[in-house]
Amino acid sequence: MEGRPREERDLVLRAQEGDARAYEELVRAHQEIAFRVAYVITRNAADAQDAAQEGIVKAWRALGRFRAAEPLRPWLLQIVANEARNRARSTGRRERLTLRAAGTVSSGEAAPSPEDAVLQEDERRGLLAALEELPEQAREILACRYLLDLSEEETASVLDIRLGTVKSRTARALDRLREAYGPRP
Repeated sequence: MEGRPREERDLVLRAQEGDARAYEELVRAHQEIAFRVAYVITRNAADAQDAAQEGIVKAWRALGRFRAAEPLRPWLLQIVANEARNRARSTGRRERLTLRAAGTVSSGEAAPSPEDAVLQEDERRGLLAALEELPEQAREILACRYLLDLSEEETASVLDIRLGTVKSRTARALDRLREAYGPRP
């Protein structure tokens, strides 16, 4: 149980005994990333919200089968990702990927000049447009790894693929993105 707070395990055990408040507390910590994972897959905010909520409900129903000694996040995100995939397949909707690639200014640093801000926004739009043009597998793997900042292990769980597959797909997707985005001045 290394790397996990004991509190999470205790909350899982309480939730497995039917404590809805314990489950709410568990979910609260993972709601935003659950939505973002669903959004990467559905590419539609309304569908992502529905998929995340339905995935959370399905996880509650399946919580009795969850091993409390394991981290909850990868398990929950895999359920949400599966629900998002099902929703995307059934609706057939494909909207443009408009994930936020928030560029925050940390304290102590000067804000960028208006010219730099415009250039950064153009770069971000160009990168997102190039990402959008990639095949679905490549787009999903890069979004999970770099936009959602999931570990390779979490990405493997969310996309329901092997760890080695995450590594190879990431490398190929980055190569494709470099080709699509091209060198910048």
